[in-house]
Amino acid sequence: MTLTALAISCTLKPSPEASSSELMSWQLEKQLAEYGVDCEHVRAVDHQILPGVDKDMGDGDAWLALREKVLAADIVVLVTPTWLGQPSSVAQRVLERLDAELAETDAEGRPILFDKVALAAVVGNEDGAHHIIAVLFQALNDIGFTVPAQGGVYWNGEAMHKTDYKDLPQTPEKVASSMKTAVGGAVHLARMLKQQGYPSGA
Repeated sequence: MTLTALAISCTLKPSPEASSSELMSWQLEKQLAEYGVDCEHVRAVDHQILPGVDKDMGDGDAWLALREKVLAADIVVLVTPTWLGQPSSVAQRVLERLDAELAETDAEGRPILFDKVALAAVVGNEDGAHHIIAVLFQALNDIGFTVPAQGGVYWNGEAMHKTDYKDLPQTPEKVASSMKTAVGGAVHLARMLKQQGYPSGA
């Protein structure tokens, strides 16, 4: 069984600027690949995602193409930095655009994002990671994603200091362990849902 994953990095920094969110995203993708998962990566800020809650917001909107990638993936990984204790504005926009899927159903009448798994990851030099993961998971679950046990990964640097996650000489042991648990659970869950998805509830 081949699984696919889409990692969406919600850094505020456009390519090719170095980004801690981008690094954590790539690290999670590498672990997914070790399970044989085909991974695709998107740095959301590099695409013109227009504000709104519709599938297509008109001329110049890049979301429709990104939406197709979300729909094609078995696992979606959302990675965001922490700013003022909150997820980035880019992450918020991605969630707002996903809101349109609440009105979409499949051939069995189920929400179109049922049978898909979500992971969340957060980096930052301030508190807020648990709050942000809660916000991301609530929104993603609300539109149909399933969250695996301990499916959130985060790194908080010392408050008010300049060292970022991307500046660390190596991945902290606790972060690496959290990644392994989250990815293993996500793959296990995605395989189960691909074999037997949720009932229609009809």
